[in-house]
Amino acid sequence: MKLYVTRHGETPMNAAHRVCGLTNIDLTEKGIAQAKEAGRSLQDKGIKRIIASPLLRAQHTARLIADEIGIDTIETEQRLIEQNYGIYENTDWDGKAFNANKREFAVRYPGGESMLDLAGRLYPLLSKLKAENGPTTLLVCHGGICRMIRTYFLDVKNTDYAAFKLPNCGIMEFDL
Repeated sequence: MKLYVTRHGETPMNAAHRVCGLTNIDLTEKGIAQAKEAGRSLQDKGIKRIIASPLLRAQHTARLIADEIGIDTIETEQRLIEQNYGIYENTDWDGKAFNANKREFAVRYPGGESMLDLAGRLYPLLSKLKAENGPTTLLVCHGGICRMIRTYFLDVKNTDYAAFKLPNCGIMEFDL
């Protein structure tokens, strides 16, 4: 089974370089254009199923992509919701403490989730999709989720994990 994964389009918090976890925010005009372009780039990939995070920015991105590739139904999956960054929500994404915490897999963001917590909810979803061996699928989610999904397929050192950032509407492709 072929699996595509994309991050939502740009939001006002992304444009301001702010950590955006559970804040339910919509796309900017640039984000809308990014999502439409992602949809056009996915038209010939044979995607038959779209599963998206319940957050508005991912749902909006998924709808714009679905319109471009001709899919009517978007499934919503709670496990694709962005990581809970706790006290770092709406802080500068280049912040020293935030980035130090990102390199500590077993340490929760104060008031939020650890990377192990995140893997604990995402890996079972990916294993379920693998066992189903269904149609070519697109997951529409968030930067932190994309970062963790990548570790399901690749061995990634903590420092490389922390440094990885999929651009808005960037697309990853995996064989599941």
